Parts: sequence; C-alpha cells; structure tokens
Amino acid sequence: MTLTTKGSLMLLLGVLALVPLLAACTDESGDAEASPDAEETEEPSLRTLDEEEGAAELAERGEEVTLIDVRTPAEHAEGHLVGADLIDWQGADFRDRVDELDRDGSYLLYCRTGNRSGQAARAMVEMGFTDVANIGGFDGLVRAGAEAQR
Repeated sequence: MTLTTKGSLMLLLGVLALVPLLAACTDESGDAEASPDAEETEEPSLRTLDEEEGAAELAERGEEVTLIDVRTPAEHAEGHLVGADLIDWQGADFRDRVDELDRDGSYLLYCRTGNRSGQAARAMVEMGFTDVANIGGFDGLVRAGAEAQR
C-alpha cells in the first residue's frame, strides 16, 4: 500500500492535530499527570470560609492568627473586627505591607462582601504565604458572632 502526496499530507495533519491533546496530559515540567497514588507535596493553602465558619475559626484560633481587614481606611473607620490590622487591598502599598509579614504565619482576611478579601488572599498565596483564609464579609461575620468595634 503506497501513500499518495495528498494521503501523506492528511496523515501528517492528523498527527499534528493530536499534539495539543497529548500536551494537555502533562504538567508544566513535562511529566505525565500524577496518578492518584502519587505522593502529594504540601502546597500553599488558600481557604474560603463562609462567615459562620470564619467567625468560629477566629474565636477558636484567636491569638495564633493575624486578622486582616482589606477594606479602605474609610470603611475600616466605620467599624471593624476587634484586633484587625488594616491593609487596604486597593492601596498602592498593599504588596509592600504584605511583604513585611511572616509567610509561614496564619492569616484570616475579610472585606465588605468577601470579594476583595478573596483577591487579596489569592495574591498572598501567590507571594508565598502558606496559610491564608478568606473569611467573607464584615456584616456577615458580625451576625455570626465576631466582635466588632464601631
């Protein structure tokens, strides 16, 4: 059986079409996907908790975590959780301020609704922090029992 030029071209195009599919089965290092039995390495932890869980974790862990309010200074001044440090996610110095923190510490972040604190938490994990949780929004945390200072 001989292949014609047209047949050879079709075969080549078919093989080339499979390359992206095969590449999708490897990770960035080029290794095949890990089997379920493969040993897992410890990855930085980003957790997202609802306000009930966040208030409970804050009450339970208290002094062993750093509580960060990522809202604006004006929002913080209107009321904040007791013990919260203000590091404004929208502030020009956010990354500089966070960079001064211990990357192996434990951090609970909140904002008004959980959106900005989620973004800030992801940024911290990308910066190398290993234990970060987005605990949601201020009002929900207060309703769940977190102590506020107004």
